[in-house]
Amino acid sequence: MYQITKDLETGNTMIDTQHKELFNAINNLLEACSKGKGREQIQSTITFLADYTNKHFGDEEALQRKYNYPDYIKHKQYHEGFKMAVKAINEEFQKQGATIALVGKINTNVGNWLVNHIKREDVKVAAHIRSMQ
Repeated sequence: MYQITKDLETGNTMIDTQHKELFNAINNLLEACSKGKGREQIQSTITFLADYTNKHFGDEEALQRKYNYPDYIKHKQYHEGFKMAVKAINEEFQKQGATIALVGKINTNVGNWLVNHIKREDVKVAAHIRSMQ
């Protein structure tokens, strides 16, 4: 389960709120798996992640453009890579159905990616925005 700790808070309310939604979706899937109901929840989790990451990244990138974030292009590339990972997970689900390995990929490729991305990149974005306000 993922906990929103201080090192995962950027200080930007919109960004932090959206991150919590993403982590909640992953946590709900992991909790369902622990109760033997992961297969039932995996499709809705994948759909939510695909839809919500598009919204979240769009909102975050709009903020970066508004405040002329200097690493916008690089940051957007990270987002595009993540979207491709979620797409690959969805394609695997469509071909093979719900598997334990797929849940592991969601946990690793989505959850761990988010943690690392927030700690390395999103905190810099939020700091830049604060410095421009």
